[in-house]
Amino acid sequence: MLSAGDYKKVFARPVRSSDRYFTVLARRDEKQELARLGLAVAKKHVRRAVDRNRIKRLVRESFRRQQDLLRGLDIVVLVKPGIEKADNPALFASLQQHWQRLGRQASSPEHTL
Repeated sequence: MLSAGDYKKVFARPVRSSDRYFTVLARRDEKQELARLGLAVAKKHVRRAVDRNRIKRLVRESFRRQQDLLRGLDIVVLVKPGIEKADNPALFASLQQHWQRLGRQASSPEHTL
């Protein structure tokens, strides 16, 4: 996602998925066919730039692999304090669970994102 307005739409009425590492917010965008990703990796939670960049690379790669499942969603990933201590496989597994959860919610007819 590119603009502050895109982020505002997601923050307005999101579907949430949360665990000890991430809070993932999602909202369906009827105008977009592809999934879009926004990242909020606060310096307050992850002090070192190298750690912030590692987390962002990992989230982007995980998202890229699951884009078909998330079709039509705008997603914002927020990090929680202490995430820099987690290793890559733990973070990747956490993200996989979030994508699966959001994918199920997006495809269920009784729940609109």
